[in-house]
Amino acid sequence: MADRWADTHRKDSWRKKAKNLGYRARSAFKLKQIQEKFNVIREGDCVLDVGCHPGGWSQVSLEFTGKDGLVVGVDLEPCEPVEGCIFVVGDITEKETQKKTMGYFSERDINSIVSDISPNLTGNWSRDQMISLQLVASVLDFSLPILCPGGNFVTKIFQGEGIENLINLVKPRFSNVKRFSPDASRNSSSEVYLVCKNHIPWKNSGKSILSEFNKLYLLENDEEETFAKGFRLHKAK
Repeated sequence: MADRWADTHRKDSWRKKAKNLGYRARSAFKLKQIQEKFNVIREGDCVLDVGCHPGGWSQVSLEFTGKDGLVVGVDLEPCEPVEGCIFVVGDITEKETQKKTMGYFSERDINSIVSDISPNLTGNWSRDQMISLQLVASVLDFSLPILCPGGNFVTKIFQGEGIENLINLVKPRFSNVKRFSPDASRNSSSEVYLVCKNHIPWKNSGKSILSEFNKLYLLENDEEETFAKGFRLHKAK
């Protein structure tokens, strides 16, 4: 199975296109297609790229922000430098990393937060699904207080149990929330992207999305409280 995946990956047309155009991962085209449809990044914007390794989304973000914009990426894995981007190495769910990341924005507003983040997969689908949704909820808890009014938020999310609960917790905080599957996503993947436009900060309840999501999950599944800790990011993009 591993050999078959590697052979498919080598023949992937998006991967070849990314290599030819100088992008670090095929996932760069996912953000380009999201941008084409939803215009989540504008010239001069400040963009935070969460789970940025190897840097493909940061490269694309920089194309759209231009010379007056600012792109800061954060990931557990170090990225090779990209001229015009700032990379932070650390776990975005930890306070120390969050403080260091925010320091690069100084007094500037964050206009867009994009995230292709994913945990390492265990092979247990139900557990992987819950952990991935918890990770997105954690990123939202960090992102919403720092995202400017009218700002945009994009994140990868996996279809499955619990996704509607998370989306319903996000919807009141933005004027427009859509699910979108870029053509560049693999046909075999259950991933979809949640595109949230026009942040409405005065509608934030102040409650933790992660805590609210966990409560809903436990009520529906009648399980003991379990939380994902020590997120490790899945590298393949």
